[in-house]
Amino acid sequence: MHKEFLMGNEAIALGALAAGVDLVSGYPGTPSTEVLETIARRNPGHVYVEWSINEKAGMEVAAGAAYTGARALVTMKQVGLNVASDPLMSLEYIGVKGGMVVLVADDPGPISSQTEQDTRTFGMFSKVPVFDPSSVAEAYEMIQEAFDYSEKYGMPVFFRATTRVDHGYETVEVKDPEEYYVNKAEGFVKDSSRWVIFPRLSVKNHALIEKRNAELKDVFSEYSRNRIIASSGSKGIATQGVNFMYTLDSLRGRDVRILRVATPFPFPEKLALQFLDGLDEVLCIEELDPVIERALTFVCGKYGLNVKIRGKLTKDMPASGENSMEIIDKAITAFTGIDGKRSEEVMEKLPEPPELPVRPPVLCAGCPHRASFYAVKKAMKGQKTIYCGDIGCYTLGNAAPLDMCDTCLCMGAGIGIAQGVWHIEPDTKSFAFVGDSTFFASGITGTVNAFYNQADMTLVVLDNSTTAMTGHQPHPGTGRTVMGQIVEKVSIEKVLRAIGLKVVETVDPLDFDLAVETVKRVAEEPGVKAVIFRSPCIAISKPKGHSSVDPDKCIGCGKCIRDLGCPALIKDTDGKKARIDTSLCTGCTLCEQICPAKAISGGNKNDTAEGRRHE
Repeated sequence: MHKEFLMGNEAIALGALAAGVDLVSGYPGTPSTEVLETIARRNPGHVYVEWSINEKAGMEVAAGAAYTGARALVTMKQVGLNVASDPLMSLEYIGVKGGMVVLVADDPGPISSQTEQDTRTFGMFSKVPVFDPSSVAEAYEMIQEAFDYSEKYGMPVFFRATTRVDHGYETVEVKDPEEYYVNKAEGFVKDSSRWVIFPRLSVKNHALIEKRNAELKDVFSEYSRNRIIASSGSKGIATQGVNFMYTLDSLRGRDVRILRVATPFPFPEKLALQFLDGLDEVLCIEELDPVIERALTFVCGKYGLNVKIRGKLTKDMPASGENSMEIIDKAITAFTGIDGKRSEEVMEKLPEPPELPVRPPVLCAGCPHRASFYAVKKAMKGQKTIYCGDIGCYTLGNAAPLDMCDTCLCMGAGIGIAQGVWHIEPDTKSFAFVGDSTFFASGITGTVNAFYNQADMTLVVLDNSTTAMTGHQPHPGTGRTVMGQIVEKVSIEKVLRAIGLKVVETVDPLDFDLAVETVKRVAEEPGVKAVIFRSPCIAISKPKGHSSVDPDKCIGCGKCIRDLGCPALIKDTDGKKARIDTSLCTGCTLCEQICPAKAISGGNKNDTAEGRRHE
């Protein structure tokens, strides 16, 4: 054993390795991404690791491994669970032979997600047991226990970490590689009565699942991480996850009995009865859904207990959003009637924090997506057009001054939405933007649907050769895997032509005039057609210089600043003429190409398609 200072996701990864995991699959999504990346980086040599094409594929790959008796881990964030839910719902009926943990990172806030889904609620819906760690160190231990329970009962289990656990840091005592559990997979044993799902098998196994989960209520009541912290008072707090740590910090001497719930489903009913004994009222502190609150209300009703259960449903806690120390302290003060704040003398000595600057998210300076959006905007000026966006860096195309994202729902949805709008409003020019990684993850199906159903729309693939928003993970179009293998790239052009598209054009968006001309021409073609804007993300293709403004030529029109919104473009001290922040500029030359006075120069013209075309 040795100690390491670890991020939560790193601790989870090392815990999985210590548990003898054999295969890890997943799809990148904040706040889950670092788990798979850490396993790939710390791989002892025998673990197979992959970034799957999407969460559904990752779930199925992990299930196949678990069918053989191997220990498997699949990682995703809460919205990714929606994609993976189809195989998961059936997998719960089939079961597994080796331990299989489905790591879902929930994102209260949400900080970087479309939704505030609670995987604990999904666990109840899918009948899949849920493990809910409260700290980085506990996550390391708990994921090992999750594998053990999964294997013992032949079931997949959820491991539900949230952002503050995933991205928190703590010193953790971890096992050395020679101490890792060594799993010995039996291999796949053919048995159609077990592995082939038919209605008769589903009916039989459903009954077994209900029996198993009823048993787990008692088993989890004895699980050491579900526990009661006793007190002499008549008030109690039931809590979970990182909220348990917040609650302990907020108590500061206030005498309250605590129930910490580490397995929200199946709910540890016997332990809850012990907790409720002698209490008058309970405050439930949890994120995001009132899972514990509902469970305790049910227990009180079932056993005729006269205990008032308070929380989100009674408006004693916020119904949505991430909890904070301040929110929890205020709730506990109202609940107990005792102010737990530190002395006023100490509070008065604390200086007022400065007001933080407002920093809305923006596309990076030199981002090729800015050039892509601007080219489409100029090409379609004056026409009735809808721009359907997607999930990724390019969602930021909605911000002023580009204003090029009219809709955004979920990964790949823009392609379907563009079709729906066109079928109802055929006089609308429908555009769907999708990134290269998202195209492979969930864009191909929508494109096939558009072609098959004879839609008239323009698909715009923003190909920056990486999965940029989640940390530059590889994908099928990059020609490499997370394990470092060099593989043949999957060609987006060939995929589109194989679907049946006749018009597929590829252009560098930083060759602005050609990009505008290409969009104009392609958009006039009938049916489904595509423009692939290909230019590498500036984070993986490092800049070699920067542009600069000649103040004598600059006429102060502000077109570069007003039209592009590039953070490197600012006004000079006189407030009239443009200036370039050289610490941000990448020399992409887009501003040079649109400046009416030709006052900007010096960018990496030879490194752009426009430059090469004119050499």
